[in-house]
Amino acid sequence: MSGHSKWATTKHKKAIIDAKRGKLFAKLVKNIEVAARMGGPDPVGNPTLFDAIQKAKRTSVPSDNIDRAVKRGGGLDAGAVDYETLMYEGYAPGGVAVLVECLTDNKNRAVSEVRLAFNRNGGNMADSGSVAYLFERKGVVTVPKGDLTEDSLLEVVLDAGAEEITDEGEAFEILCEATDVVAVRTSLQEAGIEYDSAEAQFVPTMRTPVDLDGAQKALRLIDALEDSDDVQNVFSNLDIPDDVAAALADSDSESE
Repeated sequence: MSGHSKWATTKHKKAIIDAKRGKLFAKLVKNIEVAARMGGPDPVGNPTLFDAIQKAKRTSVPSDNIDRAVKRGGGLDAGAVDYETLMYEGYAPGGVAVLVECLTDNKNRAVSEVRLAFNRNGGNMADSGSVAYLFERKGVVTVPKGDLTEDSLLEVVLDAGAEEITDEGEAFEILCEATDVVAVRTSLQEAGIEYDSAEAQFVPTMRTPVDLDGAQKALRLIDALEDSDDVQNVFSNLDIPDDVAAALADSDSESE
């Protein structure tokens, strides 16, 4: 389980400095716009917006882009787009379950791009409900390690609803009920502890381990899905064991 998360962390760092930076910024800005539309433009009274803004800031999205997105979403400025949230389900090669969350203003374009990504990368789309049951909606808060220990962090967030803390190498990942994200995040703020992100995600209840070939194929599909402007998040139950993650890193460095 940790192998996959560590790999995802490494991948995220690379994404910030590579050619996908613009796409990542656009998705974070879209998140802000939708949060402002749903709960109003004041982050003090709209915790979803607050967390969307914090995530964008930590990913170095320019302040002007953030401010404009808040105004558009909150109806304070022209040019707001009416986005629709859509979920698609499918399988990557090797039987890895995949949930695709889209935020789009064109449903036909979104589904065709998602279907194309599955078809071109050896996966297949599945009927609604056939994959979703393998996931549950959870709050996920990521905290950089620094000088923290798992025990000291647990003391801060346990009463706020934290259920589990996992060591992901350079960061701790706190799991809680989706409704407890704000309470956990607030307890960190009050203790003066920095956090990278706090949001509700679809977390797998069971994972599918893969070998090197399976990992490469599954990651290729996930990358293709994430490359679509309409795709906001891709969740999977991919389990990359540590030895496979090491082999992946080696094959990546050889291809660079």
